[in-house]
Amino acid sequence: MSKIFIIAQREFLSRVQKKTFLLTTILLPVIIFVFYGFIIYFSVKSNDNLKIVVVDEAPILKEKFSDKKDIAFEWKGATPVAELKKMLTDKKADAYVLLPKTVDANDTIQLVSGKTLGLMTREKIQRIFSNALEEQRMLAMNINKTTLDSLQQQNEIKFISADGKEDDDLKAGVSYGVGYLSGFLIYIVLFIYGSMVMRGVMEEKMNRIAEVIVSSVKPFELMMGKILGIGGVGLLQFIIWMLLGIGLNLLLPLIFPSMSGEIQAGMQTNMQPGMTAAVQQVKPEGVAKLMHGLQSINFSLIIGCFIFYFIGGYLLYSALFAAVGSAVNEDPQDAQSLLLPITMPIIFGIVIMTKAVNDPSSSLAVFGSLFPLTSPIVMMGRIAHGVPDGVPYWQLITSMLLLIGGFICTTWIAGKIYRTGILMYGKKPTWKELMKWAFTKA
Repeated sequence: MSKIFIIAQREFLSRVQKKTFLLTTILLPVIIFVFYGFIIYFSVKSNDNLKIVVVDEAPILKEKFSDKKDIAFEWKGATPVAELKKMLTDKKADAYVLLPKTVDANDTIQLVSGKTLGLMTREKIQRIFSNALEEQRMLAMNINKTTLDSLQQQNEIKFISADGKEDDDLKAGVSYGVGYLSGFLIYIVLFIYGSMVMRGVMEEKMNRIAEVIVSSVKPFELMMGKILGIGGVGLLQFIIWMLLGIGLNLLLPLIFPSMSGEIQAGMQTNMQPGMTAAVQQVKPEGVAKLMHGLQSINFSLIIGCFIFYFIGGYLLYSALFAAVGSAVNEDPQDAQSLLLPITMPIIFGIVIMTKAVNDPSSSLAVFGSLFPLTSPIVMMGRIAHGVPDGVPYWQLITSMLLLIGGFICTTWIAGKIYRTGILMYGKKPTWKELMKWAFTKA
C-alpha cells in the first residue's frame, strides 16, 4: 500500500507542479469568465435594432402592436416600392412589409429584407404579426376586447405530488439544468482524465521506464498509483474550479454594477416559446423565484453524490484506459481501435442522461443509473430531481454498491491485462488477446 501511495504522490506532484496545471486550472476559467462577461456586456449594450417599415394603407395593424426592444417599426401609408427599396439601399431601414387592405387567414405576407435575418429574429417577427392579425380577425367578428382577452387567457395547471408537495415548473426547470450540468461534467471527466491515465502509461512503456519500475513494485501497484495520482489532480482541479466559479459569480455584480437589470430585461425580450419554464419565469420578481427554485434543490446531496460518482466512475474507467495504454505500442491507431468498447458506454450514458433529466422515473433512466458503466453520468441527471422524489433510496444505494462492485471487477481485469501488456513490445494486440491475458492464471 505504501508503494501505491508513493507512486500516486509522484504522479500528483509531477502534474500539479507544472506551469500548464496552473494555466489550465486557474487562468483558463478566468479567461472564459472574462470572455463571456464581454459577450454579455456587448449583447446588453448593443443598439443594433432591426428597423422594419410597415406600409399599412387600411390601416390594419398600426394600433395593434408597438416597438420591441430589438425591433423598431415605422408605419407608412401608400408608398411606392421603389422608394422602399431605396430606403433599404440607403440603410434607412432593414426591411419592409406591404400589408394589403384586407388580410385573410390564408394570405401570405411578404417581408423584404436588405440583410440576412437569423432564425430567432424570423420567429419573433412571425409571432408579432401572427398575434396582431389574429386579434384583428377576431375583432372583425365583433368579439370585443374584453372577450378576446378572456379567450386568450390560459388556465394555470398546478402540479402536486402524491404527498402534497408542490412541484412547480421552475423547480423542474432548475432540476433539469443542474442534472444536465452534473451529468455532463462527469462525462467530460471520464474522457479527459481517463485519456490522461492512458497516455501516462503509454509514455512510460515507450520510454522503458516501466521496465525499471516494475523491478521494485508490482504492475498492479504501479497501475493503481498512476490512477490515484491523476485522479487526485482531477479532484483538485474541480475543487479549484468550483471555488473560482463561486468567487467570480460574486464579483460579477461588482464588475458590472448597472448590468443586472439590463441583462434581466434582455433575457425577457429574447424569450422563445420553446425555452424551459425556469428561464421563462425570470421576470421582475423572477430572480426571487429562481433563488427559491435553487433553494429547493438539495445541493449537499448533489455535491456528495457528484464526488462519489466522480471518484467511482473515474476509478472504473481509468483502470480500463490504463489497461489499453499498457497493451498498445507506438502506433496511436492501435489505441483508437481498442478504445471503442470503452468509450461506447460513456457515449450511451450521455444519451440516456438526456432522457433521464426529462423523465427521471423512466425504465431506461432507471437501468442507466444502475448499470455501473453508465451510472456515474445517468444518476447525476436523476439525482437533481431529489431523493426520494426522483430517485428512490433503494435505487441510489443499489447504484452505489453496483458501481463499487464494477470498479473492483474492472480493476481486477485491467490489472491482469496491465501485468502482461506493460512488458510486451512489438505486437499489435486485439481484444481477444486482452481477454486471454485477463483470464489466464498467473
